[in-house]
Amino acid sequence: YRLAGEAPPPEPVCVFVAYPHTSFWLDLPLMLGIAWSHGISPGFLAKKQVFRPPFGALLRALGGIPVDRANPGTLVEDLTARARTGTPFALVIAPEGTLGGTGHWKSGFYRIAQEADVPIVLGYLDKPTRTGGLGPSFRPSGDVRADMDLVRAFYADKSGAKPRPAAVPSLREEEDAAPA
Repeated sequence: YRLAGEAPPPEPVCVFVAYPHTSFWLDLPLMLGIAWSHGISPGFLAKKQVFRPPFGALLRALGGIPVDRANPGTLVEDLTARARTGTPFALVIAPEGTLGGTGHWKSGFYRIAQEADVPIVLGYLDKPTRTGGLGPSFRPSGDVRADMDLVRAFYADKSGAKPRPAAVPSLREEEDAAPA
């Protein structure tokens, strides 16, 4: 893979979307490498099961944040509070929430960025072109459908590392915001 794309936003804190997400053990090092190459201090969410020995300590040292998907509790609120501190940090989130690629994206990335007033940076890996990097960044406008149209347009031609179905970028909130 070679580095391509845009420069990161100048803000010290952002939410970094990692998509398409088809292989944890390939996507993770490549996305961390993209962040580090831009001087971004990444943190990333992963299901708590991957933090067991022998990799748990290494993943935490690399910025891993374990998530109990059955009991997420105050995860969004905790991460929003961390983003508001202004300490340089890029929260890397694979919004599909699973490698299965079904259903809607998890909306936590959007809510954290909106509530903390930080930009969303679209990160990507594209196997056909063997590139990875950063796409556009934007601050959530509150118009979920318009913001997700931008996201869908950017990711329309991106394919993950493994030939798995990827969920089309969409949020349940878009359905809730649909005109009557």
